[in-house]
Amino acid sequence: MDLFSVLTLVGGLAIFLYGMSAMGQSLEKMAGGKLERTMERLTSSTAKSVLLGAGVTSVIQSSSATTVMVVGFVNSGLMKLKQAVGDIMGANIGTTVTAWILSLAGIESSNIFVKQLKPSSFSPIFAIVGVVLFMFSKVGRRRDTGMIFVGFALLMFGMDTMTDAVKPLTQNESFKQLFVLFKNPLFGVLAGAVLTAVVQSSSSSVGILQALAVSGGVTFGAAVPIICGQNIGTCINAVMSGIGANKNAKRASLIHLLFNLLGSAIFLILYYSVTAIFDISVGGRAIADMQVGALEIALVHAGFNICATAVLLPCRNLLLKLVCRMVKGDDGEQEFKILDDRFLNTPSFALEHCRRLTEDMARTSCDAMQKAIDAYYAYDVQLDREVRTMEGKVDVYEDKLGSYLVRLGGRGMSVSDSREKTRLLHMIGDLERISDHAVNVIAAAEEMHNDKIEFSVDAQGELAVATDALMAIMQMSVDAFINEDLETASKIEPLSEVIGLLCDDLKARHVQRLNQGRCTIKFGFVFNDLLNNFERVSDHCSNIAVCLLQTAPAADGELGGHGYIEKLRHTGEFDRVKEEYINKYFSLLDK
Repeated sequence: MDLFSVLTLVGGLAIFLYGMSAMGQSLEKMAGGKLERTMERLTSSTAKSVLLGAGVTSVIQSSSATTVMVVGFVNSGLMKLKQAVGDIMGANIGTTVTAWILSLAGIESSNIFVKQLKPSSFSPIFAIVGVVLFMFSKVGRRRDTGMIFVGFALLMFGMDTMTDAVKPLTQNESFKQLFVLFKNPLFGVLAGAVLTAVVQSSSSSVGILQALAVSGGVTFGAAVPIICGQNIGTCINAVMSGIGANKNAKRASLIHLLFNLLGSAIFLILYYSVTAIFDISVGGRAIADMQVGALEIALVHAGFNICATAVLLPCRNLLLKLVCRMVKGDDGEQEFKILDDRFLNTPSFALEHCRRLTEDMARTSCDAMQKAIDAYYAYDVQLDREVRTMEGKVDVYEDKLGSYLVRLGGRGMSVSDSREKTRLLHMIGDLERISDHAVNVIAAAEEMHNDKIEFSVDAQGELAVATDALMAIMQMSVDAFINEDLETASKIEPLSEVIGLLCDDLKARHVQRLNQGRCTIKFGFVFNDLLNNFERVSDHCSNIAVCLLQTAPAADGELGGHGYIEKLRHTGEFDRVKEEYINKYFSLLDK
C-alpha cells in the first residue's frame, strides 16, 4: 500500500466523518424543539421510553447526542432518572439504523432494480438535489433539507473511497495478522472503544469497520469484540457531559456506561460460550473464522444492542440502585438548571428551555404588577415584600437568560431559531422594565399608606378604569406570547394608544379638580406618578406585541419597531379595534 493509497484512505475517512456530522446537525435543526418536547412527554412507561430513545436517535443519527440530551434533561430536572434509563437503552438500538443503511453498499446483483438499492446508485441524485436546495433556497428548512441530502451523499462517497483504498490490504499479511490479534476479545474491545472515542460517534466507527469488512479482511471473531468496544467508546460523550452536573445527571451518564459495559460482557460470554459448545460453522468454516461483510457487521451491531436491552431492561431497578450507591447524596434545588451548557450545541433544544423560562418571567412580571395594584387599594407590608421579591427574581431571569442567549448566538442556528432568539432577547428586556414599574407602583402605594393619602371618589373611579385597561393589556401580552397568538398581539398596540389617551384625559381631569380646590398638589404628584407608570407599562406591552408580529415567519423583517407600528396604524382593522377600546373605557369614565 503506497502513500497515495494512505492519503486516499484518510481523505475518504475525512469525507465520511464530515458527511455524518453535516447530516446529523441538519437533522437536529429540522427537528427543532419538537424532539425535546416529545422526549419529555412520552416517558410515562419504560416501553415508551425505549421506543422514544430509539426513534429520536434514528432521526438525528447519533446515540451520543440523544444520551447527552437525556443527561441534560435529568440535570435540569425535566426528566426523572428512572425515565432516563429507557431512553438511554433505546438510543443504542436507534443508532444501528446507520449501519443498516451503509450495509446496502455490499449488495451485488445484475438485476437493475436490486442495483438501485445500492447507495452508490442513488447518492449522486441525493447530492444534486441537496446542492440545488442548499444553494438556491432562501428558506432555512429547505437549506437544511439540502444539507441532509449532501451529508448523506458525502457519507456514502467517503464509505466507497475507504472501501476502495483498503482493498489492496487484503493481500497484505501484516494487515491480516492485525485482525488475528483482534480475535483476542480484550484487544478487540479496546480497539473499538478507542476508535469510537476518537471519532466521537459509534455510527461513524461502525461505518469504518464496515468499509474494512467490504474489503474481505475482517472475520466474525475479530468483528464481535470490536463492535462491543465501539458501544463502550460511545459513552465518552455522556460521561463528559456528566462532569460538573448534579448527582442525578452523573448517575444517568453512569447508567449509559454500565449498560454498555455489562451488555458487552454478557454478549461476549454468550457468543464465545455458544461457539465453543455447539461448534457452529457456516459453509464448512467455523463462524469465528468466517469473513464478514457490511451486512453482517450491521447484524452483529443490531444484535448486540437488542440483546443487551432485552437482558438489562428488566434489571433497570437494580441498575438504578447500583448507580445510586456509586454516586451518593442528594441534590439541592438549583435555580435555572434548565439553562444547561450541554444544550448549547443543539440550539433548538436550548431555545425551547429559554422560552419556558421567559414564559415564567412574563407571568412573574404580570403577577408583580397585579399585586402592586392590589396594594394601592389595600396596602399590606407582605404584598410590598412579594412585589419587590418578584422584581428581584425577574432581574435574575433577565441576567441568566440574556447571558445564555448571547452565548447561544455564536452557534450554528437555523433561520427560525435565530428569529426566536431575537424575539426572546427583546422580550426579556421589556418584561424586566415592567417589573421595575411594579416596584414604582408599590412605592406609590406605600407613600399613600404612610402619609394617609386618600384620593377623592372621582379619582378612585378614574384610576379603577385605568388599572382595568392596564391589566387587560398586560394579560393580552402574556397570552399572545405564550400561545403565539398573533391575532391577540395585533390588538395590543391599539389598546396601548387608548391607555395613553386615557392617562392624558385623567391628568386633565386632575388639573380641573386642582383648579376647583377639590385636590392638593401633594395628592396630584402621586396620582400623576401612577399614571406615568401605567403609560410606560403599556408602551412595553406594545413593544412585546410588535416584536411578536415583526418576528412572525410571514412578517416584513426589514421594518424597524416604529416603522412596523406606522404600518399597523394604516390598516382599517387597527382603527376599528382602537375605536372599540375608546368606547369601552371612556364610557366607563362617564358613569
